[in-house]
Amino acid sequence: MPPKQWEVRVLLKGLKVVEFASYIAAPGAAGIMADWGAQVIKVERPEGDPMRHVFADAASDLAGNPTFSLDNRGKRAIVLDISKPSGRDALAKLAQDADVFLTNVRPAALKRAGLDEATLRAANPRLIYAMVTGYGLEGPDADKPGFDVTAFWARAGVGHMTVPKGGEPFLLRTGVGDHTTSLATVSAILAALYEREQTGQGRVVQTSLLATGIYTVSSDLAVQLAFGRLASARPRTAPFDALANFYAASDGRWFVLNPRGAGKDWVPIITAAGRPDLAQDERFATGKARRVNAAALAVELDAAFRKFSFEEVAARLDEADLVWSPFQSPADVSADPQAAAAGAWVEITDGQGHGFRSPAAPARFPGMDQSTRPPAPVLGQHTREILREAGYEDEVIEAMIRDGAAV
Repeated sequence: MPPKQWEVRVLLKGLKVVEFASYIAAPGAAGIMADWGAQVIKVERPEGDPMRHVFADAASDLAGNPTFSLDNRGKRAIVLDISKPSGRDALAKLAQDADVFLTNVRPAALKRAGLDEATLRAANPRLIYAMVTGYGLEGPDADKPGFDVTAFWARAGVGHMTVPKGGEPFLLRTGVGDHTTSLATVSAILAALYEREQTGQGRVVQTSLLATGIYTVSSDLAVQLAFGRLASARPRTAPFDALANFYAASDGRWFVLNPRGAGKDWVPIITAAGRPDLAQDERFATGKARRVNAAALAVELDAAFRKFSFEEVAARLDEADLVWSPFQSPADVSADPQAAAAGAWVEITDGQGHGFRSPAAPARFPGMDQSTRPPAPVLGQHTREILREAGYEDEVIEAMIRDGAAV
């Protein structure tokens, strides 16, 4: 059991989640629920979640697996081989008293194993059966495998909308679409749990990388659906609005401006840039003129802001109460005091004084904040413990382990 410092008042205490999933999107959803107090049992095949091995070929000076730890901290782990009847039966037994069964295994494989929704919910009508897929459960591509770079980034149009016109596609950073889908999945599960409070019955909930990607860029896609066309992303030197653009200070540090509407920030921005005289320039006299001459205005603002250091730019923009932000690297973010103040980090510790920081689940509950979390489990760490809790006698457990049905 976790040490005492982890036994805090939590929102989902008593909720049992059985996770039969791999990679990021579904384990990430279970990881968020674990952070919020749910009891999460991670069920893995004998070879383990592939994310356990993501740094296996990395340089020898890298120790640990922070990517796996992020999505699996605080869970308990059991290994079951569902190709063997006793392994399959054990997983079904775990689902009998669970609140949530969460999986990203393809439906056809689950049905062949007798772990489909109809079978598990027949034994446990209150079960929330949550499925994370690449492309959904229906349609011609429902059975295709999908990762975030394929289903979320490429197929949903997110990548296309991000590349400036004429530019070549580039790959998505690890887990962006997955973790966005994790959030959608948690939302769906919590909605189903609320419904169950009213009806006493569980249900199927389903999320997909494709649908999540579409919703992520839905403001743009709403325009596409309504008008049949959409403006492309533009390079910084040819912006649609030069006031909503990236600029650099004299020391090379970049920042972004995001003006309020109706021209409210036009004069404050050029004043902060040290160019109030631009208000009298006929090229920029109206909002329409500034859009027509956006490239020329970007040149003027480029030169203006590069006369100041970043600290001077920050002070001038803040004094004018403008909406802006530094363009930060991951190293910058990790040292940003505001990120810490916003609750963006959590300490993963083994309870013996050894630990490291990791991103926190993206919500805070004042009065219930947890500053530390237990580590991710090793493969099969809790197999015997979980099977005993499920009612298996020790001799049966040892027989399953000898047979390879459990590890």
